[in-house]
Amino acid sequence: MDAARLRSGGLRIGLTGGIGSGKSTVAGLLAQHGAAVIDTDLIARELTQTGGAAIATIAKSFGADFIDASGALDRTRMRELVFADASAKQRLEAILHPLIGLETECQARVADAAPAVVFDVPLLVESGRWRAKVDKVLVVDCLESTQVKRVVARSGWTPQAVQAVIDSQATRSQRRACADAVICNDGITPEQLADEVSSVWRDWTQSLQVKG
Repeated sequence: MDAARLRSGGLRIGLTGGIGSGKSTVAGLLAQHGAAVIDTDLIARELTQTGGAAIATIAKSFGADFIDASGALDRTRMRELVFADASAKQRLEAILHPLIGLETECQARVADAAPAVVFDVPLLVESGRWRAKVDKVLVVDCLESTQVKRVVARSGWTPQAVQAVIDSQATRSQRRACADAVICNDGITPEQLADEVSSVWRDWTQSLQVKG
């Protein structure tokens, strides 16, 4: 992906946070302020749904058992495999990441007129590539116990399954170390969260206007 191309136009914000942190909620709030949101996780899901561009390659690399009856990726089976086998994770990423990058670049070009483009990247810190592609990094943070509680409530996963995902991601301290701003989404109301997002948006967009 061309970093210079991603950085043209308005403010480029990298948004990240652990599973269950509330990152998607923050992305929605930023969209309400006029940001164009590019959700790399959504792109990955579209690539692996029925008829998705990655399905044929995944079936060839991993076998038909990893494709469900509808022709989509069997997410549960694949998740179990990549947690148990680091090489399988690398193979899957080698298939998905180039396709995600191409679609992200395409959407960024379309959104170039927006006052800001938000790249919603769950593994922003882990990738090691995104810092140079954005102007600011916003991290949504909360306690691990809060993450587990939220994901169990919304998905029906076991606490152990959620913890396995948390353990596979960057630590809270690693994310905060990469952040230009951190929103602590723990023990606050939706209204307070919205206020926090508004404050970051105001600070960053006004700073950009002054520089311009």
